[in-house]
Amino acid sequence: MADNMEERIPVFTSLAEIYGEGPLLDEASRRYENLKQQFVKLYGREPELYARAPGRVNLIGEHIDYEGYSVLPMAIRQDTVVAIGKREQGPPMLHIANVDSSEFQACKFPADPSQEVDRGNHVWANYFICGYKGVFEHLASKGEPLGASVGLNALVDGTVPIGAGLSSSSAFVCVSVVSLSSLFNLTFSKQEVAEFSCTCERHIGTQSGGMDQAISIMAAPGVAKLIDFSPIRASDVVLPTTGSFVVANSLTESKKAETASTNYNNRVVECRLAAMVLAVKLGMPLEEARTSVNTLSDVEGLCVKYASAHGSSSPVIAVEKFLHEAPYNTEEIEDILQEKLTTIMNKSPTTLAVLAAATHFKLHQRAKHVYTEAKRVHDFRGATVQSDSEELVLKRLGELMNDSHASCSLLYECSCPELESLVGLCRANGAIGARLTGAGWGGCVVALVKEEEVDSFISALKESYFQPLVKKGKIKEEDLDLYVFASKPSAGAAVLKL
Repeated sequence: MADNMEERIPVFTSLAEIYGEGPLLDEASRRYENLKQQFVKLYGREPELYARAPGRVNLIGEHIDYEGYSVLPMAIRQDTVVAIGKREQGPPMLHIANVDSSEFQACKFPADPSQEVDRGNHVWANYFICGYKGVFEHLASKGEPLGASVGLNALVDGTVPIGAGLSSSSAFVCVSVVSLSSLFNLTFSKQEVAEFSCTCERHIGTQSGGMDQAISIMAAPGVAKLIDFSPIRASDVVLPTTGSFVVANSLTESKKAETASTNYNNRVVECRLAAMVLAVKLGMPLEEARTSVNTLSDVEGLCVKYASAHGSSSPVIAVEKFLHEAPYNTEEIEDILQEKLTTIMNKSPTTLAVLAAATHFKLHQRAKHVYTEAKRVHDFRGATVQSDSEELVLKRLGELMNDSHASCSLLYECSCPELESLVGLCRANGAIGARLTGAGWGGCVVALVKEEEVDSFISALKESYFQPLVKKGKIKEEDLDLYVFASKPSAGAAVLKL
């Protein structure tokens, strides 16, 4: 079912409503008590409320959300929690600290929603400022300014692995938005929060597409979600009970914000260039192609129309015909579009940064990945509602995951040697399917495993991939459960008034 468009972020009064009963609740109780004690020690009073937002693992649909296509993630149990309260004394300032103060030093900012995020001085608390700005900007867009800024005390505790492709940054932005919205007594729908959380994360400099924020806000226990865009919608996808997803961290950090112009944003720009070139080749007037085409979904209709005249329904037919496999240089694209790229893209500083850093663009490969990956998402969802045996359904899901990884690796080139090694070991140790997940260039792999084989599969991965790193002194034996774990679909963002 699709989420109710007006559904609000839930407010709970007990941890059990989120973390259930048993060991996970015991762990959460200790964590929140420590958070409260540290907050009191830092700020001299208890927090007014807590908020949490989970990380996510994307099961299929990589690098297509920003092209307007549906994706299929689920929330994981690891989350980011913020304890927050208003500052009563002194000038209005934002005090943001972390329970891991040795790794993340406390930061202070003016309580000024118009301040720019300092991209040149990237500090961890910038993600909180993204959320802070986002709340005020969203209110202003509705003609409902909040009034005078007030000082805030915030303390953050995150268990989503950083740089692992599990969306630690978006969980932080989302939990900032949720905590501030509740503290200021604002009533936004989940859909609203998901939409503007995506927009405000772009203050950090990544052109994210909205999947990470949507699943963090709209997730529900026990189901994955098919996320559609424009507007954001989330529909339940019930996964076979005989399968489980195991997440394994390659331990190669994916620095999405820092490498944006050469990795993540570079692909966004390549997709836009591919869409504009396809538009011109398929007969769209030049001015329209240059000004109204932003994503490959904008030209899918033209591609399908061309394909249908050639006995197919696949937009890839047009890609094969009109985009050559050899990389394009800037001059060739400008000849086709009859305009300087810096002129066409002059309103986007992040795009101009890409154009300054790159000399060649692989348009054929990026477009082919996006169109085939978009189809795989719907094939994956379709497989979950088939009346076939669960064994056949799992086999089909695994094949789609494997195909997705091949496309990410060969066409989109967002893998790395460590991810390739880990995917190979997952398959060698019995995974039905395995693929990189998240932006890539490091981060995690997600593997589909038979439920009864999860424990032996995790043990085999620990032995083959992680023990050599323990022996080299790169990681500690006691941390292995943080690097490889099974996860069932978990709950979305919430406010806690404990």
